Amino acid sequence: MTGSVKKVLGMILAGGEGSRLYPLTQQRAKPAVPFGGKYRLIDFALSNFINSRIFSIYVLTQFKSQSLTEHLQESWRFSSILRDHFILPFPAQQRTGNSWYRGTADAIYQNINLIEDSDFDIIAIFGADHIYRMDLQQMIDFHVRKRADVTISALPVPLKNASSLGVIQVQEKQRVTGFKEKPKRPKPIPGRPKEAFASMGNYLFNKAVLIELLYEDAADVESSHDFGKDILPRIFNKSRVFAYDFRRNHISGLTKKEIGYWRDVGTIKAFWEANMDLRNVKPEFNLYNKKWPIKTANYGTPPAKFVFNEDGRRGQAIDSIVAEGSIISGGIVQKSVIGRDVSIDSGAVVINSLLMDRVKIGKNCKINMAIIDKDVEVPPCTTLGYNLEQDRNRFFVDDESNIIIIPKGFKFPH
Repeated sequence: MTGSVKKVLGMILAGGEGSRLYPLTQQRAKPAVPFGGKYRLIDFALSNFINSRIFSIYVLTQFKSQSLTEHLQESWRFSSILRDHFILPFPAQQRTGNSWYRGTADAIYQNINLIEDSDFDIIAIFGADHIYRMDLQQMIDFHVRKRADVTISALPVPLKNASSLGVIQVQEKQRVTGFKEKPKRPKPIPGRPKEAFASMGNYLFNKAVLIELLYEDAADVESSHDFGKDILPRIFNKSRVFAYDFRRNHISGLTKKEIGYWRDVGTIKAFWEANMDLRNVKPEFNLYNKKWPIKTANYGTPPAKFVFNEDGRRGQAIDSIVAEGSIISGGIVQKSVIGRDVSIDSGAVVINSLLMDRVKIGKNCKINMAIIDKDVEVPPCTTLGYNLEQDRNRFFVDDESNIIIIPKGFKFPH
């Protein structure tokens, strides 16, 4: 492989506040939000790097980073024998001034010493909070083959939907000729009149090019110091910038549905829909692909258990995902995603919902269209999701989707 001769450093931007996911981000950064029963959002980006044999990774953290840092230490430690095998969290250290990260480019600039002091050839700058599978080596091969200075990972989207995205304009050989944020009239991909390229916010930079661009941007007092808004729109005239078609990234075991699957789960509705997809018989994103596994922490918890309770009711789960350590004792779960160490008691019914780790659902509860964060005990006979007006008076309800969110550690009145 052409890309294998290049040394690649990964820099994952994990400082996102995730305000649109509130209250799930009330106590944690967006990349640390639990997903799919046993994962965190950052596990998908990190799994892509590790499965692509990129083992040198800095994770740049900022807001409410404690649970994210703990997760990295518990789940993503390498042996100390190999010097270039590391996943290290780096909080904002204000090395270049007294400010927090002011944009994606400033986040890298504030840690520019990590790049300058290294012997890597290519810097892979990726986001930490999207759901997708990607073999980065294929993108690196494309970057080397095109003799690119910068390569942008691009998602083909219907032209009619492109006006709300950052659109990359290209010529026939995928060289970038323009970059516009939310254009009124997006330009289609040559030869594909019904599609446009949207930026996925994932980039490859040649080391020397990146260093030069970061110093230029840092000196620009009018810049917002963001790759998408400031750097990319002005460099394609003087640098070799290419768009990499994400849909042409091939991974063994992918279903047809999953080719080109990429989700920004930045809103409660998108987050809930992506979770609910996982428990479908034929999901768009298949967690069970052993050829490209999604890795996460292993807490040594026992298997899930479904038991009859003292009344002779049988615990059962239908069209659902149930993580390890959970016990369904006479309760019923339908079309839901259940995290680790959850207990669901006799007569309780949980439908269309997402329960995170260590949630306890009491007897005869009725739960529908709810996201219940970690360490919440729901008292017996509680009803959620059947009287929206009543729920709005008592709990946080997302306006767009009418999903009820119970924050981490919430105490119900008894």
